[in-house]
Amino acid sequence: MKDFRSVADTVAREIAAGRLKPGERLPPQREFARRYGIANSTATRVYQELARRGLTVGQVGRGTFVRDAPGAPAPAPALSEPAVGRVDLELNHPVVPEQAGLLAAGLGRLVRPERLESVLRPVGPDGTPAAREAAADLLARGGWRPLPERVLFAGNGRQAISAAIAALTRPGARLGVEELTYPVLKAIAARLGVTLVPLAMDAEGLIPEAVEEAHRAEPLHAVYVQPVLHNPLSLTMPPSRLDRLADVLLSLGIHAIEDAVWAFLRGDLPPLASRAAERTVLVDSVSKRLSPGLSLGFAVAPAALVGRVAASVRSGGWVPMRFPLEATCQWQADGAVDLLVRAKRREVMARQEIARAHLGDFRTRSDPLSCYLWWELPSPWRADTFVAAAARHGIAVTPAAAFAVGRHRGPQAIRLGLASPTVATLSRALSTLGDLARSAPEDLVQD
Repeated sequence: MKDFRSVADTVAREIAAGRLKPGERLPPQREFARRYGIANSTATRVYQELARRGLTVGQVGRGTFVRDAPGAPAPAPALSEPAVGRVDLELNHPVVPEQAGLLAAGLGRLVRPERLESVLRPVGPDGTPAAREAAADLLARGGWRPLPERVLFAGNGRQAISAAIAALTRPGARLGVEELTYPVLKAIAARLGVTLVPLAMDAEGLIPEAVEEAHRAEPLHAVYVQPVLHNPLSLTMPPSRLDRLADVLLSLGIHAIEDAVWAFLRGDLPPLASRAAERTVLVDSVSKRLSPGLSLGFAVAPAALVGRVAASVRSGGWVPMRFPLEATCQWQADGAVDLLVRAKRREVMARQEIARAHLGDFRTRSDPLSCYLWWELPSPWRADTFVAAAARHGIAVTPAAAFAVGRHRGPQAIRLGLASPTVATLSRALSTLGDLARSAPEDLVQD
Protein backbone atom coordinates (compact mmCIF):
# COMPACT_ATOMS: atom_id res chain seq x y z
CA MET A 1 0.00 0.00 0.00
CA LYS A 2 1.39 3.41 -0.94
CA ASP A 3 2.04 5.83 1.90
CA PHE A 4 0.05 9.06 1.51
CA ARG A 5 3.20 11.12 2.10
CA SER A 6 5.04 9.52 -0.83
CA VAL A 7 2.08 10.28 -3.11
CA ALA A 8 2.00 13.85 -1.79
CA ASP A 9 5.74 14.11 -2.53
CA THR A 10 5.06 13.05 -6.13
CA VAL A 11 2.38 15.70 -6.58
CA ALA A 12 4.64 18.29 -4.92
CA ARG A 13 7.36 17.55 -7.46
CA GLU A 14 4.83 17.95 -10.27
CA ILE A 15 3.95 21.39 -8.90
CA ALA A 16 7.59 22.38 -8.41
CA ALA A 17 8.44 21.34 -11.96
CA GLY A 18 5.57 23.39 -13.38
CA ARG A 19 3.69 20.39 -14.73
CA LEU A 20 0.86 21.34 -12.38
CA LYS A 21 0.42 25.09 -12.70
CA PRO A 22 -0.93 27.69 -10.25
CA GLY A 23 -4.72 27.78 -10.40
CA GLU A 24 -4.96 24.34 -11.96
CA ARG A 25 -7.70 22.16 -10.52
CA LEU A 26 -6.78 18.74 -9.15
CA PRO A 27 -9.11 15.86 -10.08
CA PRO A 28 -11.86 14.79 -7.67
CA GLN A 29 -10.47 12.54 -4.96
CA ARG A 30 -12.09 9.36 -6.32
CA GLU A 31 -10.55 9.95 -9.72
CA PHE A 32 -7.21 10.81 -8.11
CA ALA A 33 -7.36 7.55 -6.13
CA ARG A 34 -7.94 5.51 -9.30
CA ARG A 35 -5.13 7.32 -11.13
CA TYR A 36 -2.57 6.55 -8.40
CA GLY A 37 -3.93 3.14 -7.46
CA ILE A 38 -4.69 4.10 -3.87
CA ALA A 39 -7.70 3.88 -1.59
CA ASN A 40 -10.15 6.79 -1.43
CA SER A 41 -9.20 7.33 2.22
CA THR A 42 -5.53 7.58 1.23
CA ALA A 43 -6.40 10.13 -1.46
CA THR A 44 -8.17 12.20 1.18
CA ARG A 45 -5.02 12.20 3.32
CA VAL A 46 -2.91 13.17 0.29
CA TYR A 47 -5.13 16.19 -0.35
CA GLN A 48 -4.97 17.14 3.33
CA GLU A 49 -1.17 16.85 3.29
CA LEU A 50 -0.86 19.01 0.17
CA ALA A 51 -3.01 21.68 1.80
CA ARG A 52 -0.99 21.47 5.02
CA ARG A 53 2.21 22.07 3.04
CA GLY A 54 0.61 25.15 1.51
CA LEU A 55 0.64 23.74 -2.03
CA THR A 56 -3.11 23.60 -2.63
CA VAL A 57 -6.26 25.34 -1.50
CA GLY A 58 -9.77 23.93 -1.35
CA GLN A 59 -12.78 25.95 -2.46
CA VAL A 60 -16.20 24.82 -1.28
CA GLY A 61 -18.26 23.50 -4.17
CA ARG A 62 -15.43 23.95 -6.69
CA GLY A 63 -12.64 21.57 -5.73
CA THR A 64 -8.93 21.69 -4.90
CA PHE A 65 -6.57 24.03 -6.76
CA VAL A 66 -2.80 24.53 -6.93
CA ARG A 67 -1.83 27.67 -5.04
CA ASP A 68 -0.03 30.57 -6.66
CA ALA A 69 3.68 29.79 -6.62
CA PRO A 70 6.24 32.41 -5.54
CA GLY A 71 8.42 31.66 -8.55
CA ALA A 72 11.40 29.58 -7.57
CA PRO A 73 11.16 25.83 -8.03
CA ALA A 74 10.98 23.81 -4.83
CA PRO A 75 13.90 21.60 -3.89
CA ALA A 76 12.98 17.98 -3.44
CA PRO A 77 12.04 16.99 0.14
CA ALA A 78 14.28 14.88 2.28
CA LEU A 79 13.39 11.22 2.03
CA SER A 80 14.91 9.84 5.21
CA GLU A 81 12.74 7.35 7.04
CA PRO A 82 10.35 8.84 9.61
CA ALA A 83 11.01 8.23 13.26
CA VAL A 84 8.85 5.66 15.00
CA GLY A 85 7.23 8.19 17.35
CA ARG A 86 5.79 11.36 15.82
CA VAL A 87 6.87 14.56 17.56
CA ASP A 88 4.07 17.11 17.34
CA LEU A 89 5.37 20.68 17.12
CA GLU A 90 2.09 21.87 15.57
CA LEU A 91 -0.29 21.82 18.53
CA ASN A 92 0.52 23.48 21.85
CA HIS A 93 -0.68 21.87 25.08
CA PRO A 94 1.16 23.49 28.03
CA VAL A 95 1.47 21.03 30.93
CA VAL A 96 3.53 21.26 34.14
CA PRO A 97 4.33 18.49 36.65
CA GLU A 98 2.26 19.98 39.48
CA GLN A 99 -0.82 20.35 37.30
CA ALA A 100 -2.63 17.12 38.18
CA GLY A 101 -2.15 17.53 41.92
CA LEU A 102 -3.43 21.10 41.98
CA LEU A 103 -6.49 20.27 39.92
CA ALA A 104 -7.31 17.08 41.80
CA ALA A 105 -7.84 18.91 45.07
CA GLY A 106 -10.53 21.15 43.61
CA LEU A 107 -12.26 18.29 41.83
CA GLY A 108 -12.52 16.37 45.08
CA ARG A 109 -14.76 19.05 46.53
CA LEU A 110 -17.04 19.02 43.49
CA VAL A 111 -17.79 15.29 43.55
CA ARG A 112 -19.18 15.29 47.06
CA PRO A 113 -22.86 14.25 46.91
CA GLU A 114 -24.12 17.52 48.38
CA ARG A 115 -22.46 19.48 45.57
CA LEU A 116 -22.55 17.07 42.67
CA GLU A 117 -26.29 17.39 42.11
CA SER A 118 -26.07 21.13 41.44
CA VAL A 119 -22.79 20.82 39.51
CA LEU A 120 -24.41 18.47 37.00
CA ARG A 121 -27.40 20.70 36.26
CA PRO A 122 -27.54 22.45 32.88
CA VAL A 123 -26.39 26.03 32.55
CA GLY A 124 -26.68 28.69 29.85
CA PRO A 125 -24.25 31.27 28.45
CA ASP A 126 -24.96 33.55 31.43
CA GLY A 127 -23.57 30.95 33.82
CA THR A 128 -24.25 31.82 37.43
CA PRO A 129 -23.58 34.99 39.45
CA ALA A 130 -20.78 33.23 41.33
CA ALA A 131 -19.27 31.97 38.06
CA ARG A 132 -19.30 35.44 36.54
CA GLU A 133 -17.50 36.86 39.57
CA ALA A 134 -14.90 34.08 39.46
CA ALA A 135 -14.43 34.53 35.71
CA ALA A 136 -13.96 38.27 36.13
CA ASP A 137 -11.16 37.57 38.62
CA LEU A 138 -9.60 34.97 36.35
CA LEU A 139 -9.63 37.27 33.30
CA ALA A 140 -8.36 40.35 35.15
CA ARG A 141 -4.91 41.59 34.12
CA GLY A 142 -2.86 44.76 34.05
CA GLY A 143 -5.22 46.56 36.43
CA TRP A 144 -8.27 45.74 34.29
CA ARG A 145 -11.14 43.56 35.52
CA PRO A 146 -14.24 43.00 33.39
CA LEU A 147 -17.66 43.76 34.80
CA PRO A 148 -19.10 40.37 35.87
CA GLU A 149 -22.46 41.11 34.24
CA ARG A 150 -20.71 41.31 30.86
CA VAL A 151 -19.09 37.86 31.13
CA LEU A 152 -20.61 35.04 29.07
CA PHE A 153 -19.60 31.39 28.79
CA ALA A 154 -19.22 29.01 25.85
CA GLY A 155 -18.17 25.39 25.45
CA ASN A 156 -14.59 26.38 24.56
CA GLY A 157 -12.50 29.21 23.17
CA ARG A 158 -13.21 28.38 19.53
CA GLN A 159 -16.93 28.45 20.23
CA ALA A 160 -16.56 31.80 21.96
CA ILE A 161 -14.84 33.13 18.82
CA SER A 162 -17.56 31.64 16.61
CA ALA A 163 -20.29 33.18 18.75
CA ALA A 164 -18.64 36.61 18.68
CA ILE A 165 -18.25 36.53 14.88
CA ALA A 166 -21.82 35.33 14.40
CA ALA A 167 -23.10 38.10 16.67
CA LEU A 168 -21.15 40.87 14.94
CA THR A 169 -21.43 39.82 11.29
CA ARG A 170 -23.68 38.06 8.80
CA PRO A 171 -23.03 35.84 5.77
CA GLY A 172 -21.10 37.84 3.19
CA ALA A 173 -19.71 40.27 5.78
CA ARG A 174 -16.09 41.46 5.73
CA LEU A 175 -14.00 40.60 8.79
CA GLY A 176 -10.61 42.27 9.00
CA VAL A 177 -7.83 40.00 10.32
CA GLU A 178 -4.07 40.14 10.65
CA GLU A 179 -2.46 38.95 7.41
CA LEU A 180 -1.07 35.97 9.32
CA THR A 181 -3.71 34.66 11.70
CA TYR A 182 -4.97 31.77 13.80
CA PRO A 183 -5.73 28.99 11.26
CA VAL A 184 -8.95 27.87 12.94
CA LEU A 185 -10.35 31.34 12.37
CA LYS A 186 -10.24 30.69 8.63
CA ALA A 187 -12.36 27.57 9.06
CA ILE A 188 -14.82 29.39 11.33
CA ALA A 189 -15.20 32.22 8.81
CA ALA A 190 -15.78 29.77 5.96
CA ARG A 191 -18.45 27.97 7.95
CA LEU A 192 -20.22 31.24 8.78
CA GLY A 193 -19.92 32.58 5.23
CA VAL A 194 -17.73 35.52 6.29
CA THR A 195 -15.03 37.00 4.03
CA LEU A 196 -11.64 37.53 5.68
CA VAL A 197 -9.80 40.71 4.73
CA PRO A 198 -6.02 40.55 5.38
CA LEU A 199 -4.62 43.56 7.25
CA ALA A 200 -0.96 44.54 7.18
CA MET A 201 1.29 43.97 10.17
CA ASP A 202 4.71 45.15 11.28
CA ALA A 203 7.03 44.35 14.18
CA GLU A 204 4.45 45.71 16.64
CA GLY A 205 1.51 43.71 15.31
CA LEU A 206 -1.57 44.88 13.44
CA ILE A 207 -1.15 48.32 11.85
CA PRO A 208 -4.15 50.52 12.78
CA GLU A 209 -3.86 52.49 9.53
CA ALA A 210 -4.38 49.22 7.66
CA VAL A 211 -7.80 48.97 9.32
CA GLU A 212 -8.65 52.48 8.13
CA GLU A 213 -7.45 51.76 4.60
CA ALA A 214 -9.42 48.50 4.30
CA HIS A 215 -12.54 50.16 5.71
CA ARG A 216 -12.32 52.99 3.21
CA ALA A 217 -12.04 50.54 0.33
CA GLU A 218 -15.16 48.66 1.47
CA PRO A 219 -16.64 48.80 4.97
CA LEU A 220 -15.47 46.23 7.48
CA HIS A 221 -18.10 44.74 9.76
CA ALA A 222 -15.60 43.80 12.49
CA VAL A 223 -11.92 43.11 13.15
CA TYR A 224 -10.37 40.02 14.75
CA VAL A 225 -7.06 40.70 16.48
CA GLN A 226 -4.56 39.00 18.82
CA PRO A 227 -2.82 41.87 20.64
CA VAL A 228 -0.79 39.73 23.09
CA LEU A 229 1.48 36.82 22.05
CA HIS A 230 0.04 36.68 18.58
CA ASN A 231 -0.27 33.24 17.03
CA PRO A 232 1.89 32.52 15.01
CA LEU A 233 4.31 35.46 15.33
CA SER A 234 4.39 35.86 19.14
CA LEU A 235 4.16 39.64 18.74
CA THR A 236 2.70 41.80 21.52
CA MET A 237 1.34 45.27 20.77
CA PRO A 238 2.93 48.04 22.86
CA PRO A 239 0.56 50.39 24.73
CA SER A 240 0.92 53.13 22.12
CA ARG A 241 -0.16 50.74 19.34
CA LEU A 242 -3.15 49.56 21.38
CA ASP A 243 -4.14 53.17 22.04
CA ARG A 244 -4.01 53.97 18.34
CA LEU A 245 -6.01 50.86 17.42
CA ALA A 246 -8.64 51.74 20.01
CA ASP A 247 -8.91 55.25 18.55
CA VAL A 248 -9.42 53.82 15.06
CA LEU A 249 -12.12 51.42 16.21
CA LEU A 250 -13.96 54.15 18.08
CA SER A 251 -13.70 56.71 15.28
CA LEU A 252 -14.86 54.27 12.59
CA GLY A 253 -17.49 52.58 14.74
CA ILE A 254 -16.02 49.09 14.15
CA HIS A 255 -16.21 46.28 16.68
CA ALA A 256 -13.16 44.16 17.49
CA ILE A 257 -12.96 40.55 18.59
CA GLU A 258 -9.92 40.39 20.89
CA ASP A 259 -8.47 36.89 21.17
CA ALA A 260 -6.76 36.72 24.56
CA VAL A 261 -6.22 32.96 24.81
CA TRP A 262 -2.44 33.30 25.35
CA ALA A 263 -2.53 36.62 27.22
CA PHE A 264 -2.46 34.92 30.64
CA LEU A 265 1.27 34.47 30.09
CA ARG A 266 1.62 38.28 30.03
CA GLY A 267 -0.67 39.14 32.93
CA ASP A 268 0.88 42.57 33.37
CA LEU A 269 -0.67 43.94 30.18
CA PRO A 270 -4.20 45.42 30.08
CA PRO A 271 -6.24 44.34 27.05
CA LEU A 272 -7.62 46.27 24.13
CA ALA A 273 -10.99 45.88 25.87
CA SER A 274 -9.75 48.24 28.59
CA ARG A 275 -9.28 50.95 25.98
CA ALA A 276 -12.33 50.42 23.77
CA ALA A 277 -14.73 48.61 26.08
CA GLU A 278 -17.87 49.43 24.09
CA ARG A 279 -16.31 48.26 20.82
CA THR A 280 -14.53 45.08 21.92
CA VAL A 281 -15.63 41.51 22.56
CA LEU A 282 -12.81 39.78 24.42
CA VAL A 283 -12.64 35.98 24.10
CA ASP A 284 -10.59 33.58 26.20
CA SER A 285 -10.59 30.00 27.48
CA VAL A 286 -9.19 27.77 30.24
CA SER A 287 -7.50 24.95 28.31
CA LYS A 288 -4.12 26.70 27.94
CA ARG A 289 -4.17 28.05 31.50
CA LEU A 290 -5.26 24.87 33.23
CA SER A 291 -5.30 21.65 31.22
CA PRO A 292 -5.67 20.69 27.53
CA GLY A 293 -8.63 18.43 28.26
CA LEU A 294 -10.67 21.17 29.93
CA SER A 295 -13.23 22.91 27.80
CA LEU A 296 -14.67 26.28 28.77
CA GLY A 297 -14.69 29.56 26.86
CA PHE A 298 -15.36 33.15 27.88
CA ALA A 299 -16.72 36.16 26.01
CA VAL A 300 -16.68 39.61 27.62
CA ALA A 301 -19.08 41.72 25.59
CA PRO A 302 -20.04 45.39 25.59
CA ALA A 303 -23.32 46.06 27.40
CA ALA A 304 -25.15 46.62 24.12
CA LEU A 305 -23.96 43.27 22.74
CA VAL A 306 -24.35 40.94 25.72
CA GLY A 307 -27.79 39.80 24.56
CA ARG A 308 -26.67 39.26 20.96
CA VAL A 309 -23.60 37.26 21.91
CA ALA A 310 -25.60 35.16 24.39
CA ALA A 311 -28.21 34.46 21.70
CA SER A 312 -25.43 33.48 19.32
CA VAL A 313 -24.04 31.01 21.87
CA ARG A 314 -27.47 29.43 22.29
CA SER A 315 -28.36 29.26 18.59
CA GLY A 316 -24.97 27.80 17.70
CA GLY A 317 -25.27 25.06 20.31
CA TRP A 318 -22.16 26.44 21.99
CA VAL A 319 -23.45 26.56 25.58
CA PRO A 320 -20.97 25.47 28.24
CA MET A 321 -21.06 22.33 30.37
CA ARG A 322 -21.65 23.18 33.98
CA PHE A 323 -19.05 20.82 35.44
CA PRO A 324 -15.96 22.58 33.96
CA LEU A 325 -17.57 25.93 34.79
CA GLU A 326 -17.98 24.99 38.45
CA ALA A 327 -14.54 23.37 38.51
CA THR A 328 -12.92 26.53 37.20
CA CYS A 329 -14.69 28.57 39.88
CA GLN A 330 -13.36 26.19 42.53
CA TRP A 331 -9.79 26.33 41.19
CA GLN A 332 -9.94 30.12 41.02
CA ALA A 333 -11.13 30.29 44.63
CA ASP A 334 -8.47 27.81 45.78
CA GLY A 335 -5.65 29.75 44.15
CA ALA A 336 -4.84 26.82 41.84
CA VAL A 337 -5.25 28.98 38.74
CA ASP A 338 -2.62 31.49 39.87
CA LEU A 339 -0.19 28.72 40.85
CA LEU A 340 -0.59 26.98 37.49
CA VAL A 341 -0.17 30.20 35.52
CA ARG A 342 3.09 30.98 37.35
CA ALA A 343 4.36 27.45 36.78
CA LYS A 344 3.53 27.60 33.09
CA ARG A 345 5.34 30.90 32.70
CA ARG A 346 8.47 29.33 34.17
CA GLU A 347 8.10 26.30 31.92
CA VAL A 348 7.67 28.44 28.79
CA MET A 349 10.81 30.42 29.56
CA ALA A 350 12.79 27.21 30.04
CA ARG A 351 11.59 25.87 26.68
CA GLN A 352 12.48 29.13 24.96
CA GLU A 353 16.02 28.69 26.29
CA ILE A 354 16.15 25.24 24.69
CA ALA A 355 14.97 26.72 21.40
CA ARG A 356 17.65 29.40 21.52
CA ALA A 357 20.32 26.79 22.23
CA HIS A 358 19.44 24.79 19.12
CA LEU A 359 18.18 27.45 16.71
CA GLY A 360 19.87 30.62 17.90
CA ASP A 361 21.93 30.98 14.73
CA PHE A 362 18.80 31.15 12.53
CA ARG A 363 16.35 33.97 11.87
CA THR A 364 13.64 33.30 14.43
CA ARG A 365 11.02 35.43 16.13
CA SER A 366 9.39 34.77 19.49
CA ASP A 367 8.93 36.07 23.01
CA PRO A 368 10.43 34.71 26.25
CA LEU A 369 6.86 33.97 27.38
CA SER A 370 5.53 32.52 24.14
CA CYS A 371 4.83 28.85 23.47
CA TYR A 372 5.52 29.45 19.75
CA LEU A 373 8.57 30.17 17.66
CA TRP A 374 8.43 31.62 14.13
CA TRP A 375 11.33 30.47 11.95
CA GLU A 376 12.29 32.12 8.65
CA LEU A 377 13.99 29.28 6.85
CA PRO A 378 17.42 29.69 5.27
CA SER A 379 17.69 29.60 1.48
CA PRO A 380 17.19 27.44 -0.54
CA TRP A 381 14.64 25.82 1.76
CA ARG A 382 10.97 26.45 1.09
CA ALA A 383 8.36 26.00 3.79
CA ASP A 384 6.48 23.21 2.02
CA THR A 385 9.68 21.28 1.33
CA PHE A 386 10.95 21.69 4.88
CA VAL A 387 7.61 20.52 6.31
CA ALA A 388 7.87 17.38 4.17
CA ALA A 389 11.51 16.83 5.16
CA ALA A 390 10.70 17.27 8.86
CA ALA A 391 7.85 14.77 8.52
CA ARG A 392 10.34 12.22 7.17
CA HIS A 393 12.16 12.61 10.48
CA GLY A 394 8.92 12.11 12.39
CA ILE A 395 8.49 15.79 13.31
CA ALA A 396 5.31 17.73 12.51
CA VAL A 397 5.66 21.49 11.98
CA THR A 398 3.33 24.08 10.47
CA PRO A 399 4.11 26.06 7.29
CA ALA A 400 3.44 29.79 7.01
CA ALA A 401 0.76 29.13 4.40
CA ALA A 402 -1.49 27.70 7.11
CA PHE A 403 -1.71 31.18 8.66
CA ALA A 404 -1.81 33.33 5.53
CA VAL A 405 -5.08 35.03 4.63
CA GLY A 406 -6.01 35.46 0.99
CA ARG A 407 -4.27 34.01 -2.04
CA HIS A 408 -0.69 34.44 -0.95
CA ARG A 409 1.17 31.47 0.53
CA GLY A 410 3.05 33.56 3.05
CA PRO A 411 6.81 33.75 3.64
CA GLN A 412 9.18 30.78 3.57
CA ALA A 413 8.75 30.19 7.27
CA ILE A 414 7.35 27.69 9.70
CA ARG A 415 5.84 27.87 13.16
CA LEU A 416 7.04 25.62 15.95
CA GLY A 417 4.91 24.79 19.00
CA LEU A 418 7.19 24.30 21.99
CA ALA A 419 4.74 23.27 24.71
CA SER A 420 3.51 19.75 23.96
CA PRO A 421 6.54 17.38 23.91
CA THR A 422 8.61 16.54 26.96
CA VAL A 423 11.67 18.72 27.43
CA ALA A 424 13.98 15.92 26.30
CA THR A 425 11.89 15.19 23.21
CA LEU A 426 11.69 18.89 22.35
CA SER A 427 15.45 19.25 22.60
CA ARG A 428 16.08 16.27 20.32
CA ALA A 429 13.50 17.47 17.79
CA LEU A 430 14.91 21.00 17.63
CA SER A 431 18.41 19.61 17.26
CA THR A 432 17.23 17.46 14.35
CA LEU A 433 15.47 20.40 12.70
CA GLY A 434 18.54 22.60 13.10
CA ASP A 435 20.76 19.98 11.46
CA LEU A 436 18.20 19.55 8.70
CA ALA A 437 18.07 23.30 7.98
CA ARG A 438 21.86 23.49 7.77
CA SER A 439 21.91 20.83 5.06
CA ALA A 440 21.36 21.64 1.40
CA PRO A 441 17.99 20.13 0.41
CA GLU A 442 19.36 18.51 -2.74
CA ASP A 443 21.96 16.65 -0.66
CA LEU A 444 19.19 14.94 1.28
CA VAL A 445 17.42 13.33 -1.65
CA GLN A 446 17.75 9.58 -1.87
CA ASP A 447 17.62 7.67 -5.13
